[in-house]
Amino acid sequence: MTRTTRPVPWQCVLAVACSVPLAGCPEPPGGSPRAARTEMPAGFADGDDTAGGESPPDEADDAPSSAEVDWHDFFGDPQLTALLDVAVANNQELNIAVQEMIVVNSEVMARRGDIFPSLSAGVGGGVGRVGTYTSQGQSDAHTGVATDLQDYSIGLYASWEIDIWGRLRDSADAAMYRYLASAEGRNFMITRLVAEVATRYYQLLALDRQLAIISDNVQLQQSALEMMRVQQQAARVTMLAVTRFEAQLRGFQSRQYEITQEIVQTENELNFLLGRFPQHVDRRTDDFLAIAPTTVHAGVPTRLLENRPDVRQAELQLTASQLSVSAARARFYPSLRLDVGIGVRSFDVTQLVTTPESLVYNLLAGLAAPLLNRSAITADYFAASSRQMEAVLRYEQTILQAFVDVSTGLNRVRNLARAYELRTQQVASLEQSVELSTLLFNAARAEYLEVLTTQRDYLEAQMELVDTKERQLLATVTLYQALGGGWRTTTQATDPEPMGAQP
Repeated sequence: MTRTTRPVPWQCVLAVACSVPLAGCPEPPGGSPRAARTEMPAGFADGDDTAGGESPPDEADDAPSSAEVDWHDFFGDPQLTALLDVAVANNQELNIAVQEMIVVNSEVMARRGDIFPSLSAGVGGGVGRVGTYTSQGQSDAHTGVATDLQDYSIGLYASWEIDIWGRLRDSADAAMYRYLASAEGRNFMITRLVAEVATRYYQLLALDRQLAIISDNVQLQQSALEMMRVQQQAARVTMLAVTRFEAQLRGFQSRQYEITQEIVQTENELNFLLGRFPQHVDRRTDDFLAIAPTTVHAGVPTRLLENRPDVRQAELQLTASQLSVSAARARFYPSLRLDVGIGVRSFDVTQLVTTPESLVYNLLAGLAAPLLNRSAITADYFAASSRQMEAVLRYEQTILQAFVDVSTGLNRVRNLARAYELRTQQVASLEQSVELSTLLFNAARAEYLEVLTTQRDYLEAQMELVDTKERQLLATVTLYQALGGGWRTTTQATDPEPMGAQP
């Protein structure tokens, strides 16, 4: 009769464990995440990638994007660039983002540490008593061992999960990409900060100009009021004309205080962005209307993938989510762990270091895989797959938003440039109308209402001209931000490298 050799128990466990991966992992409810679509049109809007001014005649149509220009060179205003330097150094929100980067970097350290073996040392001491009528108690009684048995030990203990399926390394790389994404998030915050500071700065310049216009018109209206009073004394006009001119003068004077308050508020908002208490903001004092908008080149749309920090951030987050799915999938497969311990142990402290009698050691290798009740692992895998699909959609949405921002910005800059030209012509015509209406009134060939209306229209046209210039400059700033400009600078320190190997 032939005898059949039966495998030992550990062989059975190994055979079962190795047969688990075996069935693979379940399909996510929404299906496997698809790849992100990154196709973009060949050009923006009508194909013209230049806005904000006339480009040099010898410049090629495929000029690089203005996003690659340092803000010191892009703005060219010493007062503004000085404010930007202060803001990048002192802005609290930006510094908070840096601290958040350090937190994410700590996660990289933790995940990298999981890949390597852990080693610990231990020293122990205690006392124990076993029952007399137990097998150990009877054995101790026959050998003369004390009833209250002391126990002392010194040892080293090591544990290592061997990364068979790359789960630990995928988790570490995912943490690495999340750190890089946080660095891009910090860069995106810099672009917004640069745009906000430049916006407040140009708003201040516009308010200064509007205050000067109001002051000039107040003086003009005071002269007109005096003229009306003289005409009223000469019985050429009634008291109604005097009161109408006086009412308009009070309205102009009221707007002076309103604009002054807006200046104070805007200065405080700018100082907050700079991380300092309210104080006077140094700014240029020359003619605001003479400021020429910077020429902005959009470049080709695909450059947005490299220049926009939010697009880069979304791409890195997508990569991190893909690695997280890979790590979650690997949990369905067997894991191999090694546990090693070596040291000395004795119930007699005087014999603790006596070797080899007190020497103890152990070596354990375990291979385990989930067989039943894998709902927690399945739930984590489904959640990771959904987060990956969310990252895909968010990446596509960010690309689309970037393209829309640039297309809208280019058209806004062009249209405001044309509007400013027409506003300039309107102001010039109304300036002549004020002079003509005054001359005609003095010659008794025009009513005082014509003078009053012309002066009011002239003031409003001047204010609207300043407002159009302001919006024109702000449109240039917004377009610069939309292209991804503002975070590159030669004076800015480079981002710290995450601790651990590069992915």
